[in-house]
Amino acid sequence: MDELQGIPLMDDLPLKNSRVLVRVDFNVPIDPVSKEILDDSRIKAHVPTIRELVDKGCKVVLMSHQGRPGLDDFVELKSHAERLSHHLGMHVKWVDDVMGPAARDAIKNLGIGEVLLLDNVRFSSEESIEAPPEKHAQSYLVRRLAPLFDYYINDAFATAHRSHASIVGFPYVLPSAAGRLLEKEIKALKKAFDPQESPKIFVLGGGKLHDTVRIIEYLSKKKIAERILTTGLVAELFLASKGVDLGPRNLEVLEKTGGLSLIPRAKRLLLQGAPIETPIDFVTLRDNGELGEEYVGNIRGLIRDIGPMTSKIYAELMKEARIIVMRGPAGVVEDERFRKGTLRLLEDAINSNAFVIIGGGHLGIMADELGLSGKAAHISTGGGALLILLSGEPLPALEALKLSGKMFLYGGGL
Repeated sequence: MDELQGIPLMDDLPLKNSRVLVRVDFNVPIDPVSKEILDDSRIKAHVPTIRELVDKGCKVVLMSHQGRPGLDDFVELKSHAERLSHHLGMHVKWVDDVMGPAARDAIKNLGIGEVLLLDNVRFSSEESIEAPPEKHAQSYLVRRLAPLFDYYINDAFATAHRSHASIVGFPYVLPSAAGRLLEKEIKALKKAFDPQESPKIFVLGGGKLHDTVRIIEYLSKKKIAERILTTGLVAELFLASKGVDLGPRNLEVLEKTGGLSLIPRAKRLLLQGAPIETPIDFVTLRDNGELGEEYVGNIRGLIRDIGPMTSKIYAELMKEARIIVMRGPAGVVEDERFRKGTLRLLEDAINSNAFVIIGGGHLGIMADELGLSGKAAHISTGGGALLILLSGEPLPALEALKLSGKMFLYGGGL
Protein backbone atom coordinates (compact mmCIF):
# COMPACT_ATOMS: atom_id res chain seq x y z
CA MET A 1 0.00 0.00 0.00
CA ASP A 2 1.55 3.31 -1.12
CA GLU A 3 0.50 5.14 2.04
CA LEU A 4 2.84 2.91 4.07
CA GLN A 5 5.94 3.24 1.89
CA GLY A 6 8.89 5.58 2.46
CA ILE A 7 8.25 6.36 6.13
CA PRO A 8 11.50 6.98 8.08
CA LEU A 9 12.04 4.93 11.22
CA MET A 10 14.07 5.63 14.36
CA ASP A 11 16.87 3.49 12.91
CA ASP A 12 17.26 6.08 10.15
CA LEU A 13 18.23 8.87 12.58
CA PRO A 14 21.50 9.30 14.56
CA LEU A 15 19.61 9.72 17.81
CA LYS A 16 22.39 9.16 20.34
CA ASN A 17 22.75 12.06 22.83
CA SER A 18 20.29 14.19 20.86
CA ARG A 19 17.35 16.40 21.82
CA VAL A 20 14.17 14.66 20.73
CA LEU A 21 10.53 15.78 20.67
CA VAL A 22 8.16 12.81 20.72
CA ARG A 23 4.46 13.10 19.85
CA VAL A 24 2.72 10.42 21.90
CA ASP A 25 -0.97 9.69 22.41
CA PHE A 26 -1.77 9.75 26.13
CA ASN A 27 -5.45 10.46 25.42
CA VAL A 28 -6.88 8.03 27.97
CA PRO A 29 -10.31 7.46 29.58
CA ILE A 30 -10.85 9.91 32.46
CA ASP A 31 -13.40 9.63 35.27
CA PRO A 32 -15.72 12.63 34.74
CA VAL A 33 -16.05 13.28 38.49
CA SER A 34 -12.70 12.43 40.08
CA LYS A 35 -10.69 13.21 36.91
CA GLU A 36 -8.62 10.09 37.60
CA ILE A 37 -7.22 7.94 34.78
CA LEU A 38 -9.39 4.84 34.26
CA ASP A 39 -7.14 2.95 31.83
CA ASP A 40 -3.48 3.75 31.18
CA SER A 41 -2.78 1.14 28.48
CA ARG A 42 -2.16 3.86 25.89
CA ILE A 43 0.49 5.41 28.13
CA LYS A 44 2.14 2.03 28.69
CA ALA A 45 2.18 1.33 24.94
CA HIS A 46 4.72 4.12 24.35
CA VAL A 47 7.26 2.84 26.89
CA PRO A 48 9.45 0.94 24.34
CA THR A 49 10.00 4.10 22.26
CA ILE A 50 10.74 6.28 25.29
CA ARG A 51 12.98 3.68 26.94
CA GLU A 52 15.07 3.30 23.77
CA LEU A 53 15.59 7.05 23.53
CA VAL A 54 16.57 7.25 27.22
CA ASP A 55 19.05 4.40 26.74
CA LYS A 56 20.58 6.33 23.82
CA GLY A 57 21.23 9.27 26.15
CA CYS A 58 18.61 11.49 24.55
CA LYS A 59 16.92 14.43 26.20
CA VAL A 60 13.32 13.33 25.67
CA VAL A 61 10.37 15.72 25.59
CA LEU A 62 6.89 14.28 25.19
CA MET A 63 3.87 16.03 23.73
CA SER A 64 0.29 14.76 23.87
CA HIS A 65 -3.32 15.88 23.90
CA GLN A 66 -6.04 14.78 26.31
CA GLY A 67 -9.71 15.17 25.44
CA ARG A 68 -11.23 18.19 23.73
CA PRO A 69 -12.10 21.67 24.99
CA GLY A 70 -15.44 21.67 26.77
CA LEU A 71 -15.50 17.93 27.54
CA ASP A 72 -15.04 16.25 30.93
CA ASP A 73 -11.79 14.58 29.90
CA PHE A 74 -10.08 17.84 28.89
CA VAL A 75 -7.54 17.90 31.74
CA GLU A 76 -3.88 18.63 32.44
CA LEU A 77 -1.29 15.85 32.13
CA LYS A 78 0.28 15.76 35.60
CA SER A 79 -1.27 12.39 36.47
CA HIS A 80 -0.19 11.08 33.07
CA ALA A 81 3.42 11.85 33.95
CA GLU A 82 2.99 9.95 37.21
CA ARG A 83 1.58 6.90 35.43
CA LEU A 84 4.39 7.00 32.89
CA SER A 85 6.96 7.25 35.70
CA HIS A 86 5.56 4.01 37.12
CA HIS A 87 5.67 2.11 33.82
CA LEU A 88 9.03 3.53 32.75
CA GLY A 89 10.67 2.87 36.11
CA MET A 90 12.10 6.39 36.35
CA HIS A 91 10.92 9.87 37.24
CA VAL A 92 9.21 11.74 34.43
CA LYS A 93 9.16 15.50 34.81
CA TRP A 94 6.05 17.52 34.02
CA VAL A 95 5.53 21.21 33.35
CA ASP A 96 2.16 22.97 33.35
CA ASP A 97 2.95 24.76 30.12
CA VAL A 98 2.98 23.87 26.43
CA MET A 99 5.13 26.42 24.61
CA GLY A 100 5.54 29.38 26.98
CA PRO A 101 8.64 30.41 28.96
CA ALA A 102 8.14 27.71 31.61
CA ALA A 103 8.00 24.96 28.96
CA ARG A 104 10.99 26.27 27.05
CA ASP A 105 13.08 26.66 30.21
CA ALA A 106 12.20 23.13 31.30
CA ILE A 107 13.27 21.81 27.90
CA LYS A 108 16.56 23.73 27.96
CA ASN A 109 17.37 22.51 31.49
CA LEU A 110 16.64 18.85 30.74
CA GLY A 111 19.58 16.53 31.41
CA ILE A 112 20.92 13.59 29.39
CA GLY A 113 18.59 10.60 29.65
CA GLU A 114 15.83 12.63 31.31
CA VAL A 115 12.18 12.72 30.25
CA LEU A 116 9.83 15.70 30.34
CA LEU A 117 6.10 15.70 29.57
CA LEU A 118 4.64 19.01 28.41
CA ASP A 119 1.08 19.86 29.33
CA ASN A 120 -1.97 19.12 27.18
CA VAL A 121 -1.06 20.39 23.71
CA ARG A 122 -4.72 21.23 23.05
CA PHE A 123 -4.40 23.99 25.65
CA SER A 124 -2.90 25.74 22.62
CA SER A 125 -5.73 26.84 20.33
CA GLU A 126 -3.51 26.30 17.27
CA GLU A 127 -3.68 22.56 17.87
CA SER A 128 -7.38 22.51 16.97
CA ILE A 129 -6.76 23.81 13.43
CA GLU A 130 -6.63 21.45 10.45
CA ALA A 131 -4.00 22.71 7.98
CA PRO A 132 -1.20 21.41 5.73
CA PRO A 133 2.37 20.94 7.06
CA GLU A 134 3.76 24.12 5.51
CA LYS A 135 1.03 26.15 7.22
CA HIS A 136 1.54 24.53 10.61
CA ALA A 137 5.30 25.00 10.28
CA GLN A 138 4.58 28.72 10.73
CA SER A 139 2.49 28.22 13.88
CA TYR A 140 3.74 29.61 17.18
CA LEU A 141 3.82 26.08 18.60
CA VAL A 142 6.31 24.89 15.99
CA ARG A 143 8.32 28.11 15.72
CA ARG A 144 8.82 28.34 19.49
CA LEU A 145 9.64 24.69 20.15
CA ALA A 146 11.33 23.30 17.01
CA PRO A 147 14.63 25.23 17.51
CA LEU A 148 15.07 23.42 20.84
CA PHE A 149 15.26 19.97 19.20
CA ASP A 150 17.40 17.95 16.82
CA TYR A 151 14.73 15.43 15.84
CA TYR A 152 10.99 14.77 15.95
CA ILE A 153 9.47 11.33 16.52
CA ASN A 154 5.80 10.57 15.91
CA ASP A 155 4.63 7.58 17.95
CA ALA A 156 0.91 8.42 17.92
CA PHE A 157 -0.95 6.29 15.38
CA ALA A 158 -4.29 7.04 17.05
CA THR A 159 -3.98 10.70 16.01
CA ALA A 160 -2.43 10.04 12.61
CA HIS A 161 -5.64 11.13 10.88
CA ARG A 162 -5.34 14.66 12.26
CA SER A 163 -3.53 17.37 10.32
CA HIS A 164 -2.69 19.32 13.47
CA ALA A 165 0.43 21.33 14.29
CA SER A 166 1.90 18.76 16.67
CA ILE A 167 1.37 16.04 14.04
CA VAL A 168 2.38 17.58 10.71
CA GLY A 169 4.12 20.87 11.54
CA PHE A 170 7.31 19.60 13.17
CA PRO A 171 8.20 17.09 10.40
CA TYR A 172 8.32 20.02 7.98
CA VAL A 173 11.17 21.67 9.89
CA LEU A 174 12.95 18.77 11.65
CA PRO A 175 14.34 15.39 10.55
CA SER A 176 11.58 13.06 11.65
CA ALA A 177 10.69 9.39 11.98
CA ALA A 178 8.07 6.96 13.23
CA GLY A 179 8.46 5.73 16.80
CA ARG A 180 8.42 2.04 17.69
CA LEU A 181 4.69 1.92 18.41
CA LEU A 182 3.84 3.67 15.14
CA GLU A 183 6.33 1.42 13.33
CA LYS A 184 4.58 -1.64 14.79
CA GLU A 185 1.23 -0.35 13.52
CA ILE A 186 2.63 0.34 10.06
CA LYS A 187 4.23 -3.08 9.69
CA ALA A 188 1.08 -4.87 10.87
CA LEU A 189 -1.12 -2.92 8.48
CA LYS A 190 1.26 -3.51 5.58
CA LYS A 191 0.46 -7.20 6.00
CA ALA A 192 -3.22 -6.43 5.52
CA PHE A 193 -2.52 -4.92 2.09
CA ASP A 194 0.33 -7.19 0.97
CA PRO A 195 -0.87 -9.15 -2.11
CA GLN A 196 1.46 -12.01 -1.12
CA GLU A 197 -0.38 -12.43 2.18
CA SER A 198 -3.62 -14.13 1.22
CA PRO A 199 -6.33 -15.22 1.70
CA LYS A 200 -7.39 -12.15 3.67
CA ILE A 201 -10.61 -12.07 5.64
CA PHE A 202 -12.08 -8.89 7.09
CA VAL A 203 -14.55 -9.21 9.96
CA LEU A 204 -16.44 -5.93 10.11
CA GLY A 205 -19.09 -5.01 12.66
CA GLY A 206 -19.99 -2.30 15.11
CA GLY A 207 -22.22 0.69 14.53
CA LYS A 208 -20.12 3.07 12.39
CA LEU A 209 -22.01 2.27 9.22
CA HIS A 210 -20.85 5.09 6.94
CA ASP A 211 -17.20 4.42 7.72
CA THR A 212 -17.57 0.67 7.29
CA VAL A 213 -19.34 0.97 3.94
CA ARG A 214 -16.43 3.15 2.75
CA ILE A 215 -14.01 0.46 3.89
CA ILE A 216 -15.93 -2.28 2.06
CA GLU A 217 -16.12 -0.17 -1.11
CA TYR A 218 -12.34 0.27 -1.04
CA LEU A 219 -11.63 -3.39 -0.25
CA SER A 220 -13.94 -4.47 -3.06
CA LYS A 221 -12.58 -2.00 -5.62
CA LYS A 222 -8.97 -2.99 -4.93
CA LYS A 223 -9.84 -6.69 -4.58
CA ILE A 224 -7.99 -6.81 -1.26
CA ALA A 225 -10.32 -9.13 0.68
CA GLU A 226 -11.19 -12.69 -0.24
CA ARG A 227 -14.10 -12.58 2.20
CA ILE A 228 -15.82 -9.88 4.27
CA LEU A 229 -17.72 -11.32 7.23
CA THR A 230 -20.29 -8.82 8.49
CA THR A 231 -21.67 -8.57 12.01
CA GLY A 232 -23.51 -5.99 14.12
CA LEU A 233 -25.39 -3.21 12.40
CA VAL A 234 -23.20 -3.70 9.31
CA ALA A 235 -24.72 -7.16 8.85
CA GLU A 236 -28.22 -5.80 9.34
CA LEU A 237 -27.59 -3.18 6.66
CA PHE A 238 -26.55 -5.78 4.08
CA LEU A 239 -29.38 -8.14 5.01
CA ALA A 240 -31.87 -5.29 4.54
CA SER A 241 -30.19 -4.55 1.19
CA LYS A 242 -30.85 -8.16 0.18
CA GLY A 243 -34.53 -7.65 0.93
CA VAL A 244 -34.52 -9.70 4.15
CA ASP A 245 -37.32 -8.81 6.57
CA LEU A 246 -35.61 -7.78 9.81
CA GLY A 247 -38.78 -6.65 11.52
CA PRO A 248 -39.89 -3.07 12.26
CA ARG A 249 -37.85 -2.67 15.47
CA ASN A 250 -34.55 -3.48 13.77
CA LEU A 251 -35.37 -1.30 10.77
CA GLU A 252 -36.07 1.51 13.21
CA VAL A 253 -32.58 1.07 14.70
CA LEU A 254 -31.07 1.16 11.20
CA GLU A 255 -33.01 4.33 10.43
CA LYS A 256 -31.80 6.06 13.62
CA THR A 257 -28.18 5.21 12.81
CA GLY A 258 -28.42 6.39 9.21
CA GLY A 259 -28.34 2.86 7.82
CA LEU A 260 -31.38 3.07 5.58
CA SER A 261 -29.78 5.87 3.54
CA LEU A 262 -26.85 3.53 2.84
CA ILE A 263 -28.96 0.75 1.31
CA PRO A 264 -28.39 1.91 -2.32
CA ARG A 265 -24.61 1.78 -1.80
CA ALA A 266 -24.85 -1.59 -0.08
CA LYS A 267 -27.01 -2.96 -2.92
CA ARG A 268 -24.46 -1.72 -5.44
CA LEU A 269 -21.69 -3.58 -3.63
CA LEU A 270 -23.73 -6.78 -3.61
CA LEU A 271 -24.55 -6.47 -7.33
CA GLN A 272 -20.88 -5.86 -8.11
CA GLY A 273 -20.04 -9.18 -6.47
CA ALA A 274 -18.30 -7.91 -3.35
CA PRO A 275 -17.39 -10.99 -1.26
CA ILE A 276 -19.77 -10.11 1.57
CA GLU A 277 -21.06 -12.76 3.98
CA THR A 278 -24.04 -12.11 6.25
CA PRO A 279 -25.24 -13.98 9.37
CA ILE A 280 -27.88 -16.70 9.22
CA ASP A 281 -29.02 -16.33 12.84
CA PHE A 282 -29.03 -13.82 15.69
CA VAL A 283 -29.44 -13.63 19.43
CA THR A 284 -32.45 -11.37 19.96
CA LEU A 285 -34.20 -9.61 22.82
CA ARG A 286 -37.93 -10.28 22.76
CA ASP A 287 -40.74 -8.00 23.91
CA ASN A 288 -41.15 -9.97 27.14
CA GLY A 289 -37.48 -9.43 28.02
CA GLU A 290 -36.40 -12.99 27.21
CA LEU A 291 -33.52 -13.89 24.91
CA GLY A 292 -34.05 -15.87 21.75
CA GLU A 293 -32.05 -17.42 18.91
CA GLU A 294 -33.78 -16.55 15.66
CA TYR A 295 -32.92 -17.40 12.08
CA VAL A 296 -32.81 -14.86 9.27
CA GLY A 297 -36.22 -14.73 7.59
CA ASN A 298 -38.06 -15.24 10.88
CA ILE A 299 -36.77 -12.44 13.11
CA ARG A 300 -39.25 -11.01 15.58
CA GLY A 301 -37.04 -9.73 18.41
CA LEU A 302 -34.50 -6.95 18.63
CA ILE A 303 -31.13 -8.09 17.21
CA ARG A 304 -28.41 -7.93 19.88
CA ASP A 305 -25.69 -10.40 18.74
CA ILE A 306 -24.83 -12.94 16.07
CA GLY A 307 -26.16 -16.43 16.68
CA PRO A 308 -24.28 -19.71 17.34
CA MET A 309 -24.67 -21.07 13.80
CA THR A 310 -23.23 -17.89 12.31
CA SER A 311 -20.31 -18.14 14.74
CA LYS A 312 -19.61 -21.72 13.57
CA ILE A 313 -19.79 -20.78 9.88
CA TYR A 314 -17.52 -17.75 10.33
CA ALA A 315 -15.05 -19.88 12.33
CA GLU A 316 -14.80 -22.34 9.43
CA LEU A 317 -14.28 -19.53 6.94
CA MET A 318 -11.53 -17.98 9.06
CA LYS A 319 -9.58 -21.25 9.13
CA GLU A 320 -8.53 -20.67 5.51
CA ALA A 321 -7.13 -17.17 6.13
CA ARG A 322 -3.54 -16.00 6.42
CA ILE A 323 -4.57 -12.48 7.48
CA ILE A 324 -7.67 -11.59 9.49
CA VAL A 325 -8.59 -7.97 10.13
CA MET A 326 -11.28 -7.42 12.76
CA ARG A 327 -13.05 -4.14 13.46
CA GLY A 328 -16.17 -3.50 15.51
CA PRO A 329 -18.00 -5.86 17.89
CA ALA A 330 -20.55 -8.41 16.72
CA GLY A 331 -23.13 -7.43 19.31
CA VAL A 332 -24.10 -4.99 22.03
CA VAL A 333 -21.05 -5.90 24.13
CA GLU A 334 -21.79 -3.33 26.83
CA ASP A 335 -24.39 -5.89 27.99
CA GLU A 336 -22.79 -9.12 29.28
CA ARG A 337 -25.60 -11.15 27.70
CA PHE A 338 -24.53 -10.13 24.20
CA ARG A 339 -20.75 -10.56 24.32
CA LYS A 340 -20.58 -14.24 23.32
CA GLY A 341 -20.56 -13.67 19.57
CA THR A 342 -17.67 -11.21 19.71
CA LEU A 343 -15.68 -13.38 22.14
CA ARG A 344 -16.15 -16.44 19.92
CA LEU A 345 -14.98 -14.54 16.85
CA LEU A 346 -11.85 -13.32 18.64
CA GLU A 347 -11.01 -16.80 19.92
CA ASP A 348 -11.68 -18.44 16.55
CA ALA A 349 -9.56 -15.84 14.75
CA ILE A 350 -6.59 -16.50 17.02
CA ASN A 351 -7.05 -20.28 16.69
CA SER A 352 -7.11 -20.01 12.89
CA ASN A 353 -3.29 -19.69 12.62
CA ALA A 354 -3.73 -16.43 10.71
CA PHE A 355 -2.04 -13.17 11.66
CA VAL A 356 -4.83 -11.17 13.27
CA ILE A 357 -5.13 -7.38 13.26
CA ILE A 358 -7.65 -6.17 15.83
CA GLY A 359 -9.12 -2.68 15.75
CA GLY A 360 -9.00 -0.79 19.03
CA GLY A 361 -11.99 0.14 21.18
CA HIS A 362 -14.20 -2.67 22.47
CA LEU A 363 -12.40 -5.36 20.44
CA GLY A 364 -9.01 -4.37 21.79
CA ILE A 365 -10.24 -4.42 25.38
CA MET A 366 -11.90 -7.81 24.92
CA ALA A 367 -8.79 -9.23 23.26
CA ASP A 368 -6.77 -8.13 26.28
CA GLU A 369 -9.31 -9.79 28.58
CA LEU A 370 -8.85 -13.05 26.67
CA GLY A 371 -5.06 -12.76 26.86
CA LEU A 372 -4.77 -12.64 23.07
CA SER A 373 -2.37 -9.69 22.89
CA GLY A 374 0.67 -11.91 23.38
CA LYS A 375 -0.25 -14.27 20.55
CA ALA A 376 -0.19 -13.88 16.76
CA ALA A 377 -2.21 -10.71 16.92
CA HIS A 378 -1.73 -6.98 16.61
CA ILE A 379 -4.10 -4.84 18.65
CA SER A 380 -4.21 -1.45 16.99
CA THR A 381 -4.22 1.71 19.10
CA GLY A 382 -5.99 3.61 16.34
CA GLY A 383 -9.71 4.22 15.97
CA GLY A 384 -10.32 6.94 13.41
CA ALA A 385 -6.86 6.50 11.93
CA LEU A 386 -7.43 2.80 11.32
CA LEU A 387 -10.81 3.50 9.69
CA ILE A 388 -9.35 6.06 7.32
CA LEU A 389 -6.40 3.86 6.37
CA LEU A 390 -8.62 0.84 5.72
CA SER A 391 -10.86 2.96 3.51
CA GLY A 392 -7.89 3.87 1.32
CA GLU A 393 -7.36 7.48 2.33
CA PRO A 394 -3.92 8.89 3.23
CA LEU A 395 -3.12 9.69 6.86
CA PRO A 396 -1.71 13.22 7.35
CA ALA A 397 0.81 12.05 9.98
CA LEU A 398 2.31 9.43 7.67
CA GLU A 399 2.34 11.79 4.71
CA ALA A 400 4.19 14.37 6.85
CA LEU A 401 6.81 11.80 7.87
CA LYS A 402 7.35 10.79 4.24
CA LEU A 403 7.73 14.45 3.27
CA SER A 404 10.25 14.93 6.08
CA GLY A 405 12.15 11.89 4.87
CA LYS A 406 12.45 13.37 1.39
CA MET A 407 13.47 16.77 2.76
CA PHE A 408 16.05 15.63 5.33
CA LEU A 409 16.87 11.95 4.80
CA TYR A 410 16.66 11.49 1.02
CA GLY A 411 13.74 9.12 1.24
CA GLY A 412 14.91 6.73 3.96
CA GLY A 413 12.05 4.56 5.24
CA LEU A 414 10.35 1.22 5.39
